[in-house]
Amino acid sequence: MCDLSSSEFSVVRRNLRIRQGILWVELWNTMVSIVTEGVVVVAWLFQINLSDGGVPKLPVPSVVVHKTGAEGDRQRDLKHHGGPDRALCIYSLEIIMALQQEGHPIFPGATGENLTFAGIEWHTLQPGLRMKVGLNLEIEMVSFTEPCRYIKDAFIDGAFVRILQDRHPGWSRLYARVLTPGKIRVGDPVIVVNS
Repeated sequence: MCDLSSSEFSVVRRNLRIRQGILWVELWNTMVSIVTEGVVVVAWLFQINLSDGGVPKLPVPSVVVHKTGAEGDRQRDLKHHGGPDRALCIYSLEIIMALQQEGHPIFPGATGENLTFAGIEWHTLQPGLRMKVGLNLEIEMVSFTEPCRYIKDAFIDGAFVRILQDRHPGWSRLYARVLTPGKIRVGDPVIVVNS
């Protein structure tokens, strides 16, 4: 595991600004990244999303994550959502943007993900992969999600199967378990711990 110093950590925050839901990343002459113990960080936590049950989940600036999930987040269907192996739902900003290009009215949080990551090659993520978010939070991808009818409003003609892993590999959200709890904030670096 890698620990980021506060000075290394602030590099990402200083170069990340969010205005009216649009991400602006300032790139000067080179790509902004952090190098820590030989690991280059080019991914970050774009958005944290919570709800009192149902979708869409709405953005918050920070959250404490426990083994059971994000503090203040609820699921209306505990048979299919939540629990230790589905403590967090994770998705990709780049996939959301690609779906928007197809005409889908999706946005971060619309499909019920708790964490929206940016800068990750999403198609490479698989169950078993471990990631560190911020200073302390460590998670392990457990499974691809099964999209349900409650997220249909995020898709043209309600076609939520557009993000079904079996039909469209590399486009699904993932569930994660929490290995090490911690507090996270928007802009925190995301590091793949193992691959």
